[in-house]
Amino acid sequence: MLRELPVREVMASNVLTFAPGDNVMDAMRTMLVRDVDGAPVVDSDGSIVGLLSTADLIVEEARVHLPTVITLLGAYIELPSSKKQFDRDIEKALGSTVGEVMSDPAPTLGPDDTVEHAATIMHEQGADRLPVVDDSGAIVGIVARGDIVRAIVNEQDAGK
Repeated sequence: MLRELPVREVMASNVLTFAPGDNVMDAMRTMLVRDVDGAPVVDSDGSIVGLLSTADLIVEEARVHLPTVITLLGAYIELPSSKKQFDRDIEKALGSTVGEVMSDPAPTLGPDDTVEHAATIMHEQGADRLPVVDDSGAIVGIVARGDIVRAIVNEQDAGK
């Protein structure tokens, strides 16, 4: 039964990871070669410090917020807070290291957590993938939405 199936049964155990200091272009190439759209970012101790996904690597026009400018008596005034946001968006878009563009770390799972638990966290957090860690915090796998869908289809096919 899928509700009781541990994530260790569906996770990928050959996990691609990056370090915060890795070059973004190299990371993009590696993700393309490995055909993955996201990977954990780990520090020198192996602790997860972030997640790198293709969404972090794509600069979407909607994500770069242009500064708000107002006109007052013929003068153009740029609001400081919107200028700071614009600078942060551009800095992230042009970041040269993984650490500059990565997202905050996702919640983690243990290998014995159920697929149902993983699916619930993904739904609640809007996560596409969750790292699986052992008791010491070392990465032992990763579960993606596709892994869960595969498990659902396999269970359905086995019941036929």
